[in-house]
Amino acid sequence: MLFHTWPFLPFMLVVLPGYYLLRRTSLWVPWLLAASYFFYAWWNPYYLLLVVYSTLLDYLLVTFMDHCPRISRGSEVLPPLPPAFGSEAQARRGEGRGEGDSEARGILHRAIHGPKDPLLRLTFVIATGLGLLLIAGAIAGPQTLRPTCAVFAALILLMAIGARLASRRIWLLVSLVNNLALLLFFKYARFVIQNLDQVFAWMHLAIRFPDPSRLMPEGFSYILPVGISFFTFQSMSYTIDFYLGKIPRERNLLRFATFVCFFPQLMAGPIERASQMLPQFQQAPPFRIENLSDGASLFLVGLFKKRALADFLAIYVDRVYDNPGVFPASMLAMATFAFAWQIYFDFSGYTDMARGLARMLGFDLVLNFNNPYLAAGLGEFWQRWHISLSTWFRDYLYIPLGGNRRGSVATYRNLLVTFVISGIWHGAAWTFVIWGLLHAGGIMLTRQLERSQFYRERVPRLLKQAWVFLFVCFAWIFFRAGSMSDVRLIVGRLLTAAWSSPHVPALMLALVLLIWLYQLLCESRLREMLRFSPVRVGLASLMLLYLSLCSGNSGAFIYFQF
Repeated sequence: MLFHTWPFLPFMLVVLPGYYLLRRTSLWVPWLLAASYFFYAWWNPYYLLLVVYSTLLDYLLVTFMDHCPRISRGSEVLPPLPPAFGSEAQARRGEGRGEGDSEARGILHRAIHGPKDPLLRLTFVIATGLGLLLIAGAIAGPQTLRPTCAVFAALILLMAIGARLASRRIWLLVSLVNNLALLLFFKYARFVIQNLDQVFAWMHLAIRFPDPSRLMPEGFSYILPVGISFFTFQSMSYTIDFYLGKIPRERNLLRFATFVCFFPQLMAGPIERASQMLPQFQQAPPFRIENLSDGASLFLVGLFKKRALADFLAIYVDRVYDNPGVFPASMLAMATFAFAWQIYFDFSGYTDMARGLARMLGFDLVLNFNNPYLAAGLGEFWQRWHISLSTWFRDYLYIPLGGNRRGSVATYRNLLVTFVISGIWHGAAWTFVIWGLLHAGGIMLTRQLERSQFYRERVPRLLKQAWVFLFVCFAWIFFRAGSMSDVRLIVGRLLTAAWSSPHVPALMLALVLLIWLYQLLCESRLREMLRFSPVRVGLASLMLLYLSLCSGNSGAFIYFQF
């Protein structure tokens, strides 16, 4: 089910009134959860089991983690909890921090005598027995189920070790392994196998791995589950933040499940943090008429971006990029510029619709885009583009690697690793890896320059914005091209071919120019004009008129494939 298709209208005509009717009862959270599960199951009911599985496992893992002793870490002071969680949660933070024994001695004691906590003792017994059964299945079970049994046996036995040692780190490791294994299997397994087969063929080794589709149970097709990169990252952030002491445990399973699969942002983000969203599910937001009007306005802006702009640009982009060999350099350049705006309008349009729907329900989702093509540096671009993902990688990858605290060499290494993984996150292809490498190289080469007084004060801002946009557009070639051979053809033709007169779609350029001027106005001294009611009503009327008269067929959102 897509926001911009007709089936979504009756869905919201049922969900929204039902939510407001139930918001004074205890049923409003189950109502949102049921709506979210129905929304996801509309795409594929079988793969809803993945969402439920990931939710239940991470909920249980944090529960087990909460029953493990908190090890004192010397003089390190843990960050305070957000005020929204209250004093009881803050009091819980202090439990167990006066442990006199060292962590190693405590682990050794529990390894010999077992944990004191009865829940962990029971978990150890159950996990050990289940792990042994799965090992038997991996050895003597049906041939197609043996790899799956082996993987789950390893996971369950790791849980048994975590229960025996009462180790919070092992429970965290189980969460990370489980979530990343889901991503690896569904998103990257075929890519890894194909590359390994090529390597073995080059080495003249008769080794071939089976296609991962052979491991799928009956009823499941080997396809990438929609939104898997988003809901797994969101769920992982909860377990990581709890382990670090930044948030308390969410004791209500229904609230946690709603946080993981909240339908406005389930498919393509923004990636929310537990510290920001879980407090909003503690009680029903008050009804405010401005939430409905602001949410509907934001949804209309997103719908206009998707139907009137992104889908219109896609006609030109798809025509050129689907067969780049027959087009001159001028049209390849025009299609590349058009794709830069297409993917922005497509993804930010989804985010605006998601934020608008959430606002209509009384919830606030984080800002995910902030006019990224007005950035005056590559570092600033990534502070404006897909903000929820950029901050996720910053907080859970770049900073744990050391960030910029260990010298220039380590900083550049951490930037390289972060951007390469960011590229891989976007897709299982070498084109995405190179896209990440390009951004990593660009930021490493310009990092000191962008911090210099000369760049900040002497270089005209419009010139800085122009070079950043051109660099980002060049990198988009690797993102959009269907293969490395297409990349080589497009880049080679852009750099070497004689340019013929460009075939310029006038309406496409006019729409992009108007949006670009609008964004400049948003960041100028005249931005207050856009807040006047007559201006907002006029813009909304023009968007509705365009949508009713000019928009045609529409496709899925680009980021659904990631």
